[in-house]
Amino acid sequence: MAHISANGIEIYVETHGDPAAAPLLMVRGLGSQIIHWPDAMIARFVEQGFFVIAPDNRDAGLSQKFDDFGPIDEAELSRQVEQGLPITAPYDVTAFADDHFAVLDHFGIERASIFGISMGGMIVQTMTLRAPERVLTMTSVMSSSSNPDIPLGTPAVRDLLLAQPEAPGGRDEVIAFTLACDRAWGSPGYPFEGAERADLIGRAYDRCWTPEGVKRQYAAVRSSGSRVEKLRTITTPSLIIHGLDDALLQPEHGRDCAKNIPGAVLIEIPGMGHDLEGALGPMIADHVTRHVGAHQA
Repeated sequence: MAHISANGIEIYVETHGDPAAAPLLMVRGLGSQIIHWPDAMIARFVEQGFFVIAPDNRDAGLSQKFDDFGPIDEAELSRQVEQGLPITAPYDVTAFADDHFAVLDHFGIERASIFGISMGGMIVQTMTLRAPERVLTMTSVMSSSSNPDIPLGTPAVRDLLLAQPEAPGGRDEVIAFTLACDRAWGSPGYPFEGAERADLIGRAYDRCWTPEGVKRQYAAVRSSGSRVEKLRTITTPSLIIHGLDDALLQPEHGRDCAKNIPGAVLIEIPGMGHDLEGALGPMIADHVTRHVGAHQA
């Protein structure tokens, strides 16, 4: 539980388990923080013999913010995305990848299994492309190849990514709005309990509320372009996990990743949306453990 210097910036990292155990880097998605990892998922990974390394991404949580870049015009960013225009961003997905390699360097880890969800899946894909010799196995969950031919959710769900409460307010308004967003892309087969989720949203708000950071991360993702052709060069053992009820990144996104990564294993989970609620966390941890074990052998 400390800030470290990595890739020239300050990254906040927490670790779980025995440092002598098999290293597993876990990478969060757009705008989320490491407190969003389900406790049961972390506990399962530790029980299965992993040393879990969980950093906050740049521009999220307690890691360094890039406010000097200035505010991003959400309407202009959306226009650029819709019209396929060049997008100005303070960094791209490769910067996230380099941050996380530097985190591994801090712990003296030459090679690790890497695991990412949503934007974090894009980051671990990029890590695997940039330095395959450092990646033992890669797992990309509820993520995408950024193939421009596959839509990103319905317009209504997509617009929620960068949306804010209509009425100006503070903590309570943000909790209510975020709860509605979570329900829009949650897992119908694994619904969350409203009061517990509201408490988590409130704790995340208190820890770090940074809507501009979310916009900068989103601009980074959209400016980085498609990885389809690059994914075809991956030889690292890869696991793709996707929910069949994901309203934000439909199952076609996971299938496209698996189709384009040679030898990738695809696991589709009925009832899973863009969320890790309930039994999903430990279930996915078990899938990852089997994937890593098969290739360690």
